[in-house]
This record gives sequence, structure tokens and C-alpha cells, in this order.
Amino acid sequence: MPMQAHEIEDLLRQSFPDATIQVHGDDGVHMAAMVVDESFRGKNRVQQQRAVYAALKGKMDGSQGELHALALTTKAPD
Repeated sequence: MPMQAHEIEDLLRQSFPDATIQVHGDDGVHMAAMVVDESFRGKNRVQQQRAVYAALKGKMDGSQGELHALALTTKAPD
């Protein structure tokens, strides 16, 4: 079953409770998310994105039909 934006945000909020999180997309399969969190400070983009994928707890596996593509923007707060 495709994921809704609020479900993705809820999963991310568990790992990044103080983050600014925005999730967009209307088909439930191809989504975009922006996560701004202090824990990203000093980490490169790959490390930041790995942390986000880990927070999604395997939901990125397109074979399960939950979330096929997620365009990510990650950064530490300004």
C-alpha cells in the first residue's frame, strides 16, 4: 500500500523529533522530503541521507510497494 505524506513525516519524526520536516507528493509512491536537523551538522550529504533512509525503516524498498522514490533535501539549520 502506498505511503501518505503524513506517514512518512511520522516515521521521520521518531528519529528526528526536533527537525523541521516537510514531505510533499500526491501519488503515495514518488515523494519529496526536506529534513533540517542539528544532528546533520558536520556530516556530509551521504551520511545525512543514510540517516533519513534508516529512519524510514525499510519502507524505501519499492518491491514492497510502499515508497518507490523519495527525493531528499537534508541539511543542518542555518
